[in-house]
Amino acid sequence: MTRRRNSAPTLAVLALERAGIPHRLHPYDHDPRSTLGYGLEAARAIGVPPEQVFKSLVADVDGELVVAVVPVTGELDLKALARAVGGKKAVMAPVARAERATGYVAGGISPLGQRTRLVTVLDASATSLAVVYVSGGRRGLDLSLAPADLVRLTGATTAPLAR
Repeated sequence: MTRRRNSAPTLAVLALERAGIPHRLHPYDHDPRSTLGYGLEAARAIGVPPEQVFKSLVADVDGELVVAVVPVTGELDLKALARAVGGKKAVMAPVARAERATGYVAGGISPLGQRTRLVTVLDASATSLAVVYVSGGRRGLDLSLAPADLVRLTGATTAPLAR
């Protein structure tokens, strides 16, 4: 694990450090003009296959916030997310509500170290990978870790969520 000089660790990084989970930080220069989307921009900037980069999306399932962690190459299937948590209906949470609950800004929402620990579901495709990349808690910072460690630290379940 290496930190950028003069950069304070995010809550996501602190959570990994406290838990003693092996990980690597992958800082990059976020381009606010990029049309790729945060996840694909990160994959390109850090030079990893986009199938290994996962985005954290906050949804409202029957009135409760839930985090879906899905590959940036796909879309979240809201019906599959609702089924995965035993709910009836899922819709994307308003950005402001997601930011308040997690303590992170959109484009930098990490499944780790959230202000309020939300129920988390990781797309089942992650279990076939040795390493996944997720937001490190701010735009311009991804981190890599084993999917099993991500599941353990977030208390996530796994289910097919992406289409």
